[in-house]
Amino acid sequence: MGKYAPIRSFLQRRGADTVPMTFAEIEKVLGFKLPNSKNYPAWWSNNPTNNVMTNEWLAAGYKTEQVDVERGRLVFRKTADVKTSAPVGADDGKRRRRHPAFGALKDITWVAPGVDLTEPANPEWADMVDDPKWQP
Repeated sequence: MGKYAPIRSFLQRRGADTVPMTFAEIEKVLGFKLPNSKNYPAWWSNNPTNNVMTNEWLAAGYKTEQVDVERGRLVFRKTADVKTSAPVGADDGKRRRRHPAFGALKDITWVAPGVDLTEPANPEWADMVDDPKWQP
């Protein structure tokens, strides 16, 4: 059980459509102070890769809204979309997967020592602009 799991249990027990709370009330439920990040609206976003606490309220079936960091309060609103308790980064089937060919050329291509890949391949390419055979 993670340190933010008490907020999930609390929200699940409440079961209400909306649960307005102050940051102090959340800290009381958790039993410890929230990090200073609580003072930034991004901390309260509903992005599952945001932070560990976000996954707890999402897993309880809630999303945050009406976040007021100046007054230290917000509203948890019940959603129909209940997340599982899978860890951040776990494949839930909705995440974009890499193409099967991703990494296929790994270890079979190389750059010779001393080659600068940022250097133009043909420094005289600009001179070819005036050459009639290269005109469209």
